[in-house]
Amino acid sequence: MHDFVIETKHLTKIYGEQTVLEKVSLHVERGKIYGLLGRNGAGKTTLMKLLLGLASPTAGEIKIFQKPIKGHQKQLYPHIGAIIEAPGFYPNLTGTENLEIFARLRGLKDPLAVQEALHIVGLPYRDKKLFAKYSLGMKQRLGIANALLHNPKLLILDEPTNGLDPVGIAELRDFLKDLSVKQGKTILISSHILSEISLLADDIGILHRGVLLEEGSLKELEEKNQKQTTGGNTLEDYFRKITGGKGIA
Repeated sequence: MHDFVIETKHLTKIYGEQTVLEKVSLHVERGKIYGLLGRNGAGKTTLMKLLLGLASPTAGEIKIFQKPIKGHQKQLYPHIGAIIEAPGFYPNLTGTENLEIFARLRGLKDPLAVQEALHIVGLPYRDKKLFAKYSLGMKQRLGIANALLHNPKLLILDEPTNGLDPVGIAELRDFLKDLSVKQGKTILISSHILSEISLLADDIGILHRGVLLEEGSLKELEEKNQKQTTGGNTLEDYFRKITGGKGIA
């Protein structure tokens, strides 16, 4: 029996006459990294907002830690850390000062929470550098540190590699793997970069125009590719086929 930390059933979101998500049934297993792949505008951010209660579904069901989020928000959300779109911090404060503010807002009692979160992401504690002077990679790390402040069991990260150089992407990839393997965190990460998700994720879901076309382990998708694809034998060829020639990126 699977132990799903996130499970949606026929999740649908409609804005006016536009269907952004259509009957999405997602399954994220405990302790694994799930890569949500899709082109820009596929509905990835909308899906994550629905999981976090930042938007309401038009139809369908959402379960987190095997409980419906409706009526259990106060019980479930303290166990979730997230970055949706660009993380927002005060530019005229240091990383430590920013996290101390968020710690107070969360009502955290642990005096070491900020120091430990910064240590996990490899940022200095009590340094003088203002957030405005941070590199993009440091800003992303601080965003993840903020998501980790309260030691959540589940991380939801929306395109965290956006704007990073290849070195920064590789460092973030290694960091997320450590969180999953060594600390047992369950991670849902979205991206439009196939090569990065294939190096990071245990399971992959392909979202295209609001529809979840495929879901499974990297091995399962590779096997499907070998059986179904002619004239090309890479995963990119397979993804291009099932998205009507569009591919992922």
